[in-house]
Amino acid sequence: MSLVRPFDKLPTLNSAAILQLVGTDERRQQQLAEAILKEKKNFKINIHVATSLPLPAERDHVRPRINLIAFMINMQSKHSLRNVEASLSHIDANFFLGKVCFLITGVGRMNHCSVEMNAVRKLGNLYCSPVLFCELDSEGIRVATAQRLLRMLQICAGHVPGVSALFFSSLMKSSIDE
Repeated sequence: MSLVRPFDKLPTLNSAAILQLVGTDERRQQQLAEAILKEKKNFKINIHVATSLPLPAERDHVRPRINLIAFMINMQSKHSLRNVEASLSHIDANFFLGKVCFLITGVGRMNHCSVEMNAVRKLGNLYCSPVLFCELDSEGIRVATAQRLLRMLQICAGHVPGVSALFFSSLMKSSIDE
């Protein structure tokens, strides 16, 4: 069992990598990855998709440095939340210094939710990570979420001078708390 560490590999020039973890809905995960890749950017992006952690150790030598981890939780699936909670133990504590976010989907259909809103908010507070609510069925919201993740990735990879992931995360955190 290996931990995903934020600084275990050297950064690559003009490149960034995002790891998306999904509890149950791989279709939405793929749609979001495609939306991110369609966005205009001035750096190379690698998107790695996994359903849970730990990542396979035998592929570690070809895996690039991971700059941002986006955990996707479907509000209509308790399995999705449990999967994310179980995967969190395989993340090095330094990742929670601005390099993790939680994407919450399925909020638009609150009468079908099986996960309580307080559970995901508590998760964000416990791990000091931003919680982003998005309805990925809508193309407009999917594109906006892709743009937001791309900007976060750009900051986490160090491509924005004068802004660190921790500083950016603290700005997002304070806006949520208010």
